[in-house]
Amino acid sequence: MKQKKLLILYSVLLLVAIATIIGVRKFHIAHILFSYDYPEIRNKGVIRIITEYNQTGYYISGDTIQGFQYELSQAISDVSGLEVHITLSNQLSESMELLADHKYDIIAQNVSINTEYKEDFLFSDPITLNRQVLVQKTDNPMFIQNQLDLAGKEIYVHQNSPAKFRLRNLEREIGNSINIIEEKTYSDEQLIVMVANGEIDYAVCDHGLAIAYQSLYPEINIDTNISFTQLQSWIVRKDAPILLDSLNVWLNKIKENGVYDEIYKRYYDHR
Repeated sequence: MKQKKLLILYSVLLLVAIATIIGVRKFHIAHILFSYDYPEIRNKGVIRIITEYNQTGYYISGDTIQGFQYELSQAISDVSGLEVHITLSNQLSESMELLADHKYDIIAQNVSINTEYKEDFLFSDPITLNRQVLVQKTDNPMFIQNQLDLAGKEIYVHQNSPAKFRLRNLEREIGNSINIIEEKTYSDEQLIVMVANGEIDYAVCDHGLAIAYQSLYPEINIDTNISFTQLQSWIVRKDAPILLDSLNVWLNKIKENGVYDEIYKRYYDHR
């Protein structure tokens, strides 16, 4: 009877061991099947990039495609030898979901490096230095000159914008609440236009983008800083560390050969 029980126990343990081995093998195979890092990109010869449609991302002027991120992507294509396929999305949250689902390889956007995003993605070496600013009309009777005046105000930001996290921190710093409106439909540049048209009083966006639109809408003021200067980068999936290393090498090359500076000056320094 005792031997029979031991036999049953050994059989159960054997089955558990076999099931564990099969599970590990399946996980390993699935990881290989779904891994899409630089070697797979190199084999296809195509790198899939998603960016925004705006003055600093990708936009069409007449019959010419322009934009800081677009030109930077083309420079990356030149040094990497890869063909670049660009898709547009003005929703950072949507871009992140598509990146996580392996639909794209890189988000080419000035994304502020923060701990929340670092949990799910890898950041490239810094692309730009930027900060968030308040956009308001110069003749606004409730003109805001310092961050303390934000208390109780209705501030519009793009959904999942890094500006939301900064405004939440400001609430704690000033000891008062800010009415933060996360806009799901309109992009940062559309919010800027809405301020210029008097549809909303305040919005927060990146300084670089705000400068670009101030030249189009001189009635807006962007002098009130919301954040300190921040490092901003492109992002890739956490399961693509080789791609990240390659991207940093490419960025370093275009910085060393002067191409990066030429592109940067066209979209930032001359304004």
